[in-house]
Amino acid sequence: MQLHKRDVVDVATSLLDNYGIADLSMRRLARELDVSPGALYWHFANKQQLLGAVADRILQPLGDVAGDWRARIGATCDQLRDALLSHTDGAELVSASFAAGQSETMTAVLDRLACAAREAGVAPGHAELAARTVVYYVLGFTADEQSRLQWDAAGAEVGQTVWSEDPSARFTFGLRLLTDGIATHSDESARGSESALR
Repeated sequence: MQLHKRDVVDVATSLLDNYGIADLSMRRLARELDVSPGALYWHFANKQQLLGAVADRILQPLGDVAGDWRARIGATCDQLRDALLSHTDGAELVSASFAAGQSETMTAVLDRLACAAREAGVAPGHAELAARTVVYYVLGFTADEQSRLQWDAAGAEVGQTVWSEDPSARFTFGLRLLTDGIATHSDESARGSESALR
């Protein structure tokens, strides 16, 4: 039976969902596929490339969004969070792949958010930084959320904290702070440009 790249990503995603990122090794993946580890390197030069492909699979549900810049940032971030939460250790894996520049989908998400930031009035030189700040928020928030879910599943007793509140409401609150900050930064940049023209 011929091994296809799609099959490798399918099984790797299944291993992630069932056992978590710590148990997603090339050796274990090869064993699950009943091939030698070397066969995997025909499709992926290294584990980072494999994790990038799994990240893109996790993010497959992300679609185009409509609306003004603020609505597009909100909808993109909601989609991203939902996709990350739908897989065990999704935020950790996608974060690592994003940091290593291995996820094409995360590059597209970053471009989409930077475009929205430019539309909001953020200077082109700062638009990518604004987009990265939003992405870091989503990844960090969701990684914390998944850690909490794992603690809860393990039966850990945690006192009453902010985590006891609705996570979606907390996420939306933080995202609103970021978009308000983008709007304020844009307003300040516009005022600075007007002053320079006088």
